[in-house]
Amino acid sequence: MAHVKNRDILIGTVAATLAGAIMMLARFAQFSAIFGGGRDREGGGGLGLIAMAILAPIGAMVVQMAVSRSREYQADASGARFCGKPESLARALEKIAGASKRTAPLEATPATAHMFILSPLSGKGMMSLFSTHPPVEKRVERLRAMRGVA
Repeated sequence: MAHVKNRDILIGTVAATLAGAIMMLARFAQFSAIFGGGRDREGGGGLGLIAMAILAPIGAMVVQMAVSRSREYQADASGARFCGKPESLARALEKIAGASKRTAPLEATPATAHMFILSPLSGKGMMSLFSTHPPVEKRVERLRAMRGVA
């Protein structure tokens, strides 16, 4: 219910559309660099287009995933306010995380990862930038910090 109230589908759709537009612009830059666009008199203009074609899609994906992770935190906070018991939600998240470690892994892909309660794809270090969900430990920590607030 918290995702619905917070309009997470709308925000995610806008973020995905902007990321897609950035990726299209990067593709245009790539083809422009390949077919001679952007060259200046010294001949170094294509290097900037190639760099943009490589880095822009990565940046767009990182921003899109960051928006998704922030929406999860917001949904947790809204859910805690709805029920008035953030500690109960924190314990529920811990139970779900424990159960997911004991069961067989689900058939998840990056395209379906956002539909899960917890991130079905593990990512440590830099790979966590591409995760659609924040770590359970951080979500629980934030919910427990709300105990006196909710």
